[in-house]
Amino acid sequence: MWHQQVMTQPNLTQEPNLHLGRPNRTGWLTGGGGDRLTSTHDLVQQMYYLYVRIVKAKDLPFNPITGGGCDPYVEVKLGNYRGRTRHFESKTNPEWNQVFAFSKDRVQSSVLEVFVKDKDTIGRDDHLGSVLFDLNEIPTRVPPDSPLAPQWYRLEDRRGQGKNAKGEIMIAVWMGTQADEAFPDAWHADNALLQGEGVLNVRSKVYVSPKLWYIRVNVIEAQDVVPNDKTRSPEVFVKAQIGNQVLRTKICSNLNQLSNPLWNEDFVFVAAEPFEDQLVLTIEDHVHQTKDDVLGKLTLPLDIFEKRLDHRPVQSRWYNLEKFGFGALEADRRKEMKFSSRIHIRVCLEGGYHVLDESTLYISDQRPTARQLWKQPVGILEVGILGAQNLLPMKMKDGRGTTDAYVVAKYGQKWVRTRTVLDSFVPKWNEQYTWEVYDPSTVITLGVFDNCRLNVGTEGKDCRVGKVRIRLSTLEANKNYTQSYPLHVLHPTGLKKMGELNLAFRFTSLSLAHMIYIYGQPLLPKMHYLQPFSVNQLDNLRYQAMNIVATRLGRAEPPLRKEVVEYMLDVDSHMWSMRRSKANFFRIMSLFSGAISVGKWIGDVCHWRNPVTSVLVHVLFLILIWYPELIMPTLFLYMFLIGLWNYRFRPKQPSHMDPKLSWAETVNQDELDEEFDTFPSSKRDDLVRMRYDRVRSVAGRIQTVVGDLATQGERIQSVLSWRDPRATSVFVLFCLCAAMVMYVTPFRVLALVCGLYWLRHPKFRSKLPSGPNNFFRRLPARADSLL
Repeated sequence: MWHQQVMTQPNLTQEPNLHLGRPNRTGWLTGGGGDRLTSTHDLVQQMYYLYVRIVKAKDLPFNPITGGGCDPYVEVKLGNYRGRTRHFESKTNPEWNQVFAFSKDRVQSSVLEVFVKDKDTIGRDDHLGSVLFDLNEIPTRVPPDSPLAPQWYRLEDRRGQGKNAKGEIMIAVWMGTQADEAFPDAWHADNALLQGEGVLNVRSKVYVSPKLWYIRVNVIEAQDVVPNDKTRSPEVFVKAQIGNQVLRTKICSNLNQLSNPLWNEDFVFVAAEPFEDQLVLTIEDHVHQTKDDVLGKLTLPLDIFEKRLDHRPVQSRWYNLEKFGFGALEADRRKEMKFSSRIHIRVCLEGGYHVLDESTLYISDQRPTARQLWKQPVGILEVGILGAQNLLPMKMKDGRGTTDAYVVAKYGQKWVRTRTVLDSFVPKWNEQYTWEVYDPSTVITLGVFDNCRLNVGTEGKDCRVGKVRIRLSTLEANKNYTQSYPLHVLHPTGLKKMGELNLAFRFTSLSLAHMIYIYGQPLLPKMHYLQPFSVNQLDNLRYQAMNIVATRLGRAEPPLRKEVVEYMLDVDSHMWSMRRSKANFFRIMSLFSGAISVGKWIGDVCHWRNPVTSVLVHVLFLILIWYPELIMPTLFLYMFLIGLWNYRFRPKQPSHMDPKLSWAETVNQDELDEEFDTFPSSKRDDLVRMRYDRVRSVAGRIQTVVGDLATQGERIQSVLSWRDPRATSVFVLFCLCAAMVMYVTPFRVLALVCGLYWLRHPKFRSKLPSGPNNFFRRLPARADSLL
C-alpha cells in the first residue's frame, strides 16, 4: 500500500487488488444509459470516467483539544484507489473545489466512499464523517449538457451505522468521458504516485503562441553630437537594442557630418505582446577595436509607436538624447547642460507581415499580425490523438526501462499537449482537438516526447520520441482518416524507429469556392512582397521569433519546455548537413528524371530503336503539322487523360516523413557525428579540418555545376553582344536570311522540314556534333574574366 500526503494537490493511492466489477452494455457496472453516451469526440475511442468534484464543507466540529477549528481534508475511496485533497488548518468551512477521475477500466468496487477527516500531526487522523454513493445510481452527463450541480450531503458518523455527524459536504458525482470539461484539470487515478509539481506536468493543456510583431526602426540622422575626445576624428554609429537583439548602423566618418551624422538605415526586430522590452538607442563613438564611447542614449517603450497595416509612410520624430553618465541621481549636473543631442528616427509596428517562427516549407499559419487583416476561415481541422504502440524505453526507473509519453501538436497559434501516460509502451490518450483553417496549404506538426520532469527536483530534458507532419491540402474534405505513423528519430548512432503514433484526422470544408480562391492568392501577406526582407534578415528574425515563443511558452503552467518548442519549430533546420545535401541533390535528380526519360524516349524515336513507335510519331507529327490548330488542344487533352489515369494511383492516406527520401537510412557515422556537432564546433582540430576539407570538396563540385549553368546563359547573351565580332556577324546574317525565308515560306512547310530533319533515320545522321551545337559552344562567356 502506498500512502502519500500532498499539501497543494490531491493524491491517489493504490491498495491491494480487489475483484473487478463487471460492466454491462447498458452502462458502467449496472447503471443505465451507457450505450447512449455520445460526445463531440467522435474521432477517438470514448473513455469512461467516474468524476467526483469535492466543492466545500460547512459546520465541521471544533477540535476538542485546541478549542479551535479542525484541520479538514477529504479522502475519496473507490475500490483500491484513494484520492486525497489538500488540508486546511483550523477551518470549519473549508473550500477545496477539486476533481477526481477514476477510469472505468480500473474500477474494482460498486461503492464510492467519501471521508472527511481531521489531520493529526502526531497520531491517527480523526474521522469527522463520510458519505457513500452507489455507482448504480450515479447519473451520466453528456456534453454539451451543463455541468452537474453539486449538492449538500449530511455527513454520517461511521460507515454502516447510519448516525449523522456534525457538518455537511457539497459534492457532485457523475459518469462522463474525456470530452467532459473537468477532464483536463482532474486528478487521475493513473497518476497516483505523483506529487507536487509532477501533478501539473502530466495534465493536458492548450497553449497559445504570443502575438508577434515586426518592429521597423529607421535611424535617419542626429544633431549636435559632441564626441568626448575632440582631438581625434570621431567614428559615430547608432546601436539599437530590443531585449537581446542588437543591431548597429554603419560608421559615419564624413568630416562634413561629424556633429550632424546621417545614416538613414532600417532595422527590423521581433517583439511579443505584452511588450516587456524597450527600444534602446545609443549613439557611440568607435574609439578603437575594444572601446566604444557612448555619446547619448534614448529609451522608449514599444507601445507608444504606431501600428502600420500597409506600406504607407509613417511620420518621423525627433527625440532628445540623454547625455550618457547623467542619470536620475545626477539631476543637478543635468541642469547644467545648455543643450542636448537629438536623434531623428521613424519607428512603427508592422501589422501587415506574418512573423515567421517556422520554415515556409512546412508553415502552419500565414496570417498577418493585425487581426483586422485576417480572412474568414476556409475549414475546420479535427485531430484525434488516439495512442501509440511499440514505444521504446526512454529512461531507467527502478532497474527497468520505462517511458512516460505525451504528445504536442502545433498548428497556427494554438499548441496542445496531451496528458502524460505513465510507464506505458502502448499509451492511450484518445484526446481530440480542433483548429480553424485559414489556408489549406499548411502543415500540422505533432511530436511525441518522454516526460522527464514528473517529480520535484528532477532535472533533464524531455526526450524526443518522434515527429509527424501532415499537409492539410492532401486531406480530402469531410473524410475521416485513421492511420498509424512511424516515429523516427535520428541519433548520433543512426536512424532509430521509436514506435508508432495512431492518429485520426478530419478536414471539414466551409466553402469550396473560397478554398479555390485561396489557391490563387500569394502564400504570405502582401507586405512580404511590397517590402520584402532579405534572406539573412528572415533567418535572423525567425531565430529571434523562435526564442521569444520558447521563452513565453516556458512561463506557462505547466511549462512547455524549450527543447519541445525548438524540436517542433525545427530550430536547427538551417545548419549544414551532408545528409540533407545528398537528399536535396537526389530530389533534384528525381525532379529531372521525368524530363530525362522523355528525352531518352525521343532519342529512341529519332534513332528508330522501335520502328513501330517511330512510324506512329511520324504520323502524329504530320497530322499536327497539317492541322496546327490541333497542337494545343492535343497537348491539354493529353494532360487531361494523364490526370484521369493517375487518379487510380492517388495516395489513399496523407504522406509522412520518409527516412529513405531523407537519406537517413544510409548515412554514415562520421556524417551523423558532424550533423549533431555543436555550433561552433566542439570537436578536436584535426577532425574539424578534415570536415572542412570535405565541405570544400562538395562546395567545389557545386561551384562547378553553378559555373557551367552560368556559362551557358552567358553564351546566349553573347550572341548579340559583339564580344566575338565574327560569331555575332555570322548570327546576325543568319537571322536576316532566316527572316527572309520565313517571310516567304509558310510556317507549316518550315515546321515540316525541321521536324522531319530532326526525326530522320540514323543512316542519315552523323556521330559528330551538329553545326549549331558547335557554334554555341564556341561563343565566349565571362568565365575567362574570373580570377
